[in-house]
Amino acid sequence: MTPQRLPAPTSRIAPPDRLLPVDPTARAIARRLYDGVAGLPIVSPHGHTDPRWYAENEAFADPSSLFVTPDHYVFRMLHSQGVSMEALGIPAKDGTPVEADPRAVWRLFAAHYHLFRGTPTRLWLDHAFAALFGLDERLNAANADAAYERIDVALKLPAYRPRALFDAFGIEVIATTEGALDDLRWHAQLAASGWKGRVVTTYRPDAVTDPDFEGFRANVARLGEITAEDTATWAGYLEAHRKRRAFFKRYGATASDHGLPSARTANLSPADAERLFLTVTTGAPTADEADLFRGQMLTEMARMSLDDGLVLQIHPGSRRNHNARVFARFGRDMGADIPGRTDYVAALKPLLDAVGNETALTIILFTLDETAYSRELAPLAGHYPALKLGPPWWFFDSVEGMKRFKAQAIETAGFYNTAGFNDDTRAFPSIPARHDVARRIDCAHLAELVADHRLDEDEAFDLAQDLAYGLAKKAYRL
Repeated sequence: MTPQRLPAPTSRIAPPDRLLPVDPTARAIARRLYDGVAGLPIVSPHGHTDPRWYAENEAFADPSSLFVTPDHYVFRMLHSQGVSMEALGIPAKDGTPVEADPRAVWRLFAAHYHLFRGTPTRLWLDHAFAALFGLDERLNAANADAAYERIDVALKLPAYRPRALFDAFGIEVIATTEGALDDLRWHAQLAASGWKGRVVTTYRPDAVTDPDFEGFRANVARLGEITAEDTATWAGYLEAHRKRRAFFKRYGATASDHGLPSARTANLSPADAERLFLTVTTGAPTADEADLFRGQMLTEMARMSLDDGLVLQIHPGSRRNHNARVFARFGRDMGADIPGRTDYVAALKPLLDAVGNETALTIILFTLDETAYSRELAPLAGHYPALKLGPPWWFFDSVEGMKRFKAQAIETAGFYNTAGFNDDTRAFPSIPARHDVARRIDCAHLAELVADHRLDEDEAFDLAQDLAYGLAKKAYRL
C-alpha cells in the first residue's frame, strides 16, 4: 500500500465535489479553479508537528498515536461527552495511570466517531482515512478493528514513515514551533542528515516573555545561562533574545510566534521599560503589570524583526488552560483553551505608532474573536503597511469560519493583505486534508464572485493560486 498524492481519490467518505457550490454554474467554475490548485505544493508556515518525527524518521507506532493522542481537536470533543482522557491514553504529567492499549483507545474513538458529525475534524479525518489508507466506509464501532488493522499494517511500511509522507503530501516547506529555551537538537540532526525535505523552526518566546507562564523567573535565568547574557538586567535580557533569534534563524526560522491572552501592546520609555522588567522578574507584579510587560515585549520583538527580518505572528485572545483539573493532570495545550473577547484598535496602537508604517516589517494578526473582523481587523490591515491578516485560526479553521472571514474581511482588507492559509496543527495526517479544505472553500468563494460578475475567471485563477500557495510563501518569506 502506498499513500496517494492528494487530493484524495473518489470515495464515499470523501466525494470529489465536497464543499464546492451547489449552484451548477458556480460549481463548474469552482471545479475548474480547484483543478488548478489541488496539486500545488503545500507551504505550511506555522504548525506544531514534532521535528523529532522528521529527524529520526521512525515509523508511527500505531493508529491511535497517529490520530487520537496528539490531536486536541479529537480528544477535547470526546472529553466534552464524558470520555475520560485517561481512557484515551493521553499521557498524564502527574503520574495518573492511563490506557496503554492503543487498540482499546481506537475502539473507544471509533465508537464515538458520530460525535464529530458536521465538524471540520470529521472532514480532516475522513480525508486522511480515504487518501492514505483507502478506507471507503465511515468509521464506527463495528468496523473499528478492520480499520485499525489496515492502518496498522500500512504504518509499518517505509512509505508511511514521516519523510515519505512529507513527500507524498507534497509539502514544500513546513515550520515547527519551539520555545526560546529549546536546544533545537532535532533541527540540528535534520540539518546533518542530508535529507532534502525543508523543515524550519519558529521562535516562540512565551515562556520568557509572559510573567504568568509557569516557571517564568527560572526560565529568564536559564535564558541568560544559554546565551551568556545577564538577564537580570533589561539590556542583557533583550540581548539574550537577539542571540536566541539568531540561533533559531540558523535553523531556518523566518518567523516568531506569540500566544498571548490579549492583543495589548506598549511603547514605554527605556527607563520605564527597565523598571517594569525589574518588577516582573524580582517583585510582585499586578495582573495589569504582567499584561503591560507582555505588550511591551511585542513591541520589542517588532523592533528586533526590523533588524533580523523575522515575521512577527500575534496569536491573541485564548484563555489558556481554562480547565484547572485538566491542566494539573495533563499540562498545557490539552484542549481546554477558550476564546475571549479581544480589542485590536486601541490595543495595537502603541505598536503601530512605533512600527506600523514600516514596509520592511510583516506582522501577521490572528484572532479568536470573529466580531473584530469587519470592525477592527480588516480596516487595520487595509491601512497599515506592516499588517497582514492570518487565516481563521483554531476554532474557526472550519468551513463556516472561513466563509465568515471572507464575508467580513475581504471587501475591506482585500485578498493581498491576508497571509494565505496555514494549518496550525500537531496532527501530521491532517495537514493535506486541512489545506484541501481551505483550497476548496477558496475556490467556492472565488467562483461565486465570478458568477456574480464581481471578478473575471482569469483573476479568480490567479487568486486561487495565491491563496493556496503564493501568499503564505511571500508573507512568511519562505
